[in-house]
Parts: sequence; structure tokens; C-alpha cells
Amino acid sequence: MRILAFAALFAFVIPWTDLCAEDGFSPLFDGKTTAGWKNVYSWGQAKVEDGEIRLSGEKKFFLVTERTYADFVFEGEILLPPGEANSGFVFRAHAEPGKVFGYQAEVDGSLDRKWSGGLYDEGRRKWFISPIKGDPASEAAFRQRAGDAFKRNEWNLFRITCQGPKLKIEVNGVVTTEVEDQMDASGVIGLQHHGEKGAIYRFRNLRIRELK
Repeated sequence: MRILAFAALFAFVIPWTDLCAEDGFSPLFDGKTTAGWKNVYSWGQAKVEDGEIRLSGEKKFFLVTERTYADFVFEGEILLPPGEANSGFVFRAHAEPGKVFGYQAEVDGSLDRKWSGGLYDEGRRKWFISPIKGDPASEAAFRQRAGDAFKRNEWNLFRITCQGPKLKIEVNGVVTTEVEDQMDASGVIGLQHHGEKGAIYRFRNLRIRELK
């Protein structure tokens, strides 16, 4: 019992940055500031509270990394606001003043569609591959893969792996998307606020391991 208690205490006091370093990950968020991130829009707010990045606003926007990444494993947790909500993690994406486009790991707050973990092409091809919107077989196959991995009113862990043309999305340990696509080889990582007035989107434990 004493050994277990000591181990639990030790795990509690290890800083998040040290935990990242132990398994080859580097933090993308220091838990205190938005250093390393930028808002390329003239609207939307990003605040840090209780070790979380919290996005608010009245129009859709993305908070994106200042750096670009090519091959990597990214992990991040998200908690959607109650009510109507939709979000996503963009990756290998492109950021311009007032515009972000590219791959997006879908975070779907609906209770019927259940496309969390799907691959959306923000600002371009939209639902082009996982699933293919309007294709009953593709939609059914996606729902079978994803199941109930996404928990609507809880924190959800997304893991995105990019290596060459291979793209994989996992939600709470469940592989929801695994495809090959050569549209983008590198780009920024971003967090989405979907634009619902008064809604706060919460993100934490953002980290990355770059692949050689």
C-alpha cells in the first residue's frame, strides 16, 4: 500500500512537460499561455484557464500553431460545450489571414450523425473519404468503426498520426480513420471554435512527437 501511495504521489508531482519528454513527446501547450499559437482571424478569443485553452466567439475560427509539422503523432483532449456544438483538430493545414484550410479530424457533437474521428477537408473537398457524405455504405462502415468511442459530455482524447501519405485518426484509443492521401505533406495544427455564440470550447494536454 505504501509503495502504491508513493507511486501515485510521484506521478502527481511530475510536471506535464517531463511526462511528454519521457515518451518522446513535446508539449504544444505550456498550460499557462498561448505561446506558440496564433489566431489568424480578426475575431475569436483564446484564453488560458485551469491549464486549458478555451476558445470563445461568435464566428467560426481556428487557433493554429506558429510552426508547421510534416510527419508526427499528435495528441490532444477536447471538451465540447453543451448544446449544439462541432469542432475539430486541423493538421497539415494552411493558414492565411482570415482563412484556414486542410485536413481536419472531426469532433462531432451531434447525437445522431456520430462522425467524430472522421476526416474532413476544411475549405476544400469536405467529406471526401472518411466517411464519404451521401454514400450509405461509407457512412455505415464509418459508424461501425467508430462505434461509441466519442463521449459527448466528457473529455475526449484524439490521436492523429501522419507519416508520408498515411493518415490515421484515433478517438479514445479507437481507430476511426486510416487512409492514404497525398494532398498535403506538412502544415499547421489547429483548434476549432465552430462559432456558436456563448459557447466555450476547451482543449488540454496538447502534445506532439515528430517522426523522422
